[in-house]
Amino acid sequence: MHGKNQKVNLYSQKQRWKRLLFIAAIVIVAISMWYTNSLVKKIAAEERDKVALWAEAIQRKANLVKYTNALFEGIQKEERKKIELWSLANKEITKDYNDYTFIFEVIRNNTTIPVIATDNNGNITLHKNFDSAMSKDKSYLQAQLDTMKQQHEPIKIEVYRGTKNFIYYRDSKIFDDIRTAFNGLIQNFITEVAVNSASVPVVYTDSTKKNIIAYGKLDTAKLSDEGYINKTIEKMASHNAPIEIDLGNGVRNYIFYEESFLLTQLKYYPFVQFGVIGIFLIIAYILFSTSRKAEQNQVWVGMAKETAHQLGTPLSSLIAWIEVLKMKNVDEQTIAEMRKDMGRLETITERFSKIGSMPLLDRQNIILVMNNAIDYFKARSSQNVKYNIEYSTSHVLNAQVNVPLFDWVIENVCKNAVDAMDGVGTITVNIIDQTQFVYIDIADTGKGIAKSKYKTVFQPGYTTKERGWGLGLSLTKRIIENYHSGKIFVKQSETNKGTTFRIVLNK
Repeated sequence: MHGKNQKVNLYSQKQRWKRLLFIAAIVIVAISMWYTNSLVKKIAAEERDKVALWAEAIQRKANLVKYTNALFEGIQKEERKKIELWSLANKEITKDYNDYTFIFEVIRNNTTIPVIATDNNGNITLHKNFDSAMSKDKSYLQAQLDTMKQQHEPIKIEVYRGTKNFIYYRDSKIFDDIRTAFNGLIQNFITEVAVNSASVPVVYTDSTKKNIIAYGKLDTAKLSDEGYINKTIEKMASHNAPIEIDLGNGVRNYIFYEESFLLTQLKYYPFVQFGVIGIFLIIAYILFSTSRKAEQNQVWVGMAKETAHQLGTPLSSLIAWIEVLKMKNVDEQTIAEMRKDMGRLETITERFSKIGSMPLLDRQNIILVMNNAIDYFKARSSQNVKYNIEYSTSHVLNAQVNVPLFDWVIENVCKNAVDAMDGVGTITVNIIDQTQFVYIDIADTGKGIAKSKYKTVFQPGYTTKERGWGLGLSLTKRIIENYHSGKIFVKQSETNKGTTFRIVLNK
């Protein structure tokens, strides 16, 4: 019992270790993917926070722009009011007043806004706040007048009975300086959008969401391709909702962004890593299995050759002893039985000697070969085991076999069946003729085999017997598949009902 438990435990431990290693691999992969996924989420959250913070800073600058724009509008209105007041003062000075002090004060206080007054025919009648030297040039004044006409609507002054004068003006130098500073602020704002792109691909567009004002972390060479721009913006919008920037006066620009290339790489890195590791492990497993099988084959061949060699010497000696016993007039029946056992030992020796070298396959009548093999095994097994051989053809059914090795296969399968039935039951052999193959089904009425063990029973060392090393079916599989280019497998099995092994031979 101890030997049986030791062998079964050895195989069970091997299976258990395989399961444990597989579970450990799954756990490692799961932990790695969980950690990487957590890292990706953290980095993505940080990138979103950076973009949001950057967008907030831009919005604050946009608010400054909006405030400055509103301020400019206020200044423009104030300047027009000044010119209107100045125009009114010029009109009032023509009237009959006793005191013109206030009116002259209004006219004198306009020292910043360039003004040109014209009569009804467009002739310049008055100008103020121009360079004293250049204002002597009529063409210069006319050019300034043309500019003013394009910049602001003129202020009309009713002089006398439908006669009108016109006051033209343009923005003061102070206002122009502020506007220049404002334009610089806008340009700096756009530049900052392009430079401070939060380390992610980003696009800053106008209100149409099509025209790019600034960008960052994009392929500059492709920006001339409208299709590329549209696809990029659509892709960014599908990943993250665009950030709206309010510039005032109903003007809204938009910021589109997506995850950085580094984050995208990090997302897919575990899958690539595990794929490479998986391929490496598969290749390593194949090489290891091939090496292990080659090593096992060498052990099998070495053991078989050594066994044949060890049996050869005592066989020769026993043959000589039988001749000596015959000379001493020992009972012929006794000598005949000894010759049978000697023949059996010679068959066994021949079998072992053929392991490791490709045996010759002969075209044999497989029905006759099966009958001989079953008859031989029947005479040496329990009388409580019944044997049935069935075949559906009456003609000679040939197959390519090596008879000594094939007999060994049948012996091992039948011996395994008898052990499964505890020496009581029925073994049925069914020979089926196919176009290119011969099927041999060997069925017993034993304990059956669990479906999970269909392949395991052919592995070396697997056994449930108290005695034995679990080499019978393993050797059988080697003889059929390696030496006969056939197949052997568990066709079907039911617990406590029996098992059917199928052997496939080439015709």
